[in-house]
Amino acid sequence: MTDVRRAAVLGRPVGHSLSPVLHGAAYADLGLRAWSYGRFEVGEEPELRRFVESLGPEWAGLSLTMPLKRLVQPLLDTQSATAHAVGSVNTVVLGPAGRAGHNTDVHGIVAALGEGGVDSLTPGGSVVLGGGATAASAVAALAALGDPEPTVVVRSRERAGEVLEAGARLGARPRLAGFDELDAGLLAGCAAAVSTVPASGGDAVTALLDRTGPVHGVLLDVVYDPWPTSVAGAWERAGGAVVGGFVMLLHQAVEQVRLFTGCEPTAATVTAMREAGLRELGRR
Repeated sequence: MTDVRRAAVLGRPVGHSLSPVLHGAAYADLGLRAWSYGRFEVGEEPELRRFVESLGPEWAGLSLTMPLKRLVQPLLDTQSATAHAVGSVNTVVLGPAGRAGHNTDVHGIVAALGEGGVDSLTPGGSVVLGGGATAASAVAALAALGDPEPTVVVRSRERAGEVLEAGARLGARPRLAGFDELDAGLLAGCAAAVSTVPASGGDAVTALLDRTGPVHGVLLDVVYDPWPTSVAGAWERAGGAVVGGFVMLLHQAVEQVRLFTGCEPTAATVTAMREAGLRELGRR
């Protein structure tokens, strides 16, 4: 097998992705001079299948954006327990054993909340804002921290089936609530909240916070660009602490580096990745 090793992020659009910057900094710090990480505009089937099946032995891994996180699953030989439970694969490791799917978003959420001072939770003490694929990863992360009963706040209960299904596979029991019916005391008293709401959809959350009053917990907003979001600003104005989506992105990439390369990223590696990513964001 060639010494050259390749990895890349796939999606459409994907030009905004920070992943090449983060992975490139990690490879440089780890001395992996033969490694490269690119980006490819790849759409849904059959384009995704053609791309994946064309990859040669020099390929070590892929990072995936939505909707490819779900569409790639039929192309895999194996999936990690977390990826299967959440129903979302953002990482594919390529090797002699075939294509192995992983979910590093859950790791990223846990680590990001850890940077905010949240390392354990009690049942019913956390909230997820939004009900899409990232919300399912958030439910898994909150369960790992000790809360298998988070409240998931959604615009439409009918569209929250995937979160409930993921919760069932995880052995968690997420509770649904609408933005217009949530008990204001829940947000005020929660220890941790994860917002998976896109930057364009923050009005419902800010309206919710306006009538909630003071909050005391930590919010992780998974959006990192543009920053700060209206949700993050409203949470801080209400008195809570905020962790930005860049921190989640950083730590999920750290886990991808470990899976792709087999090397254990050091504290210096994480620092190099963080500094490179923040420099790039500062240029945008």
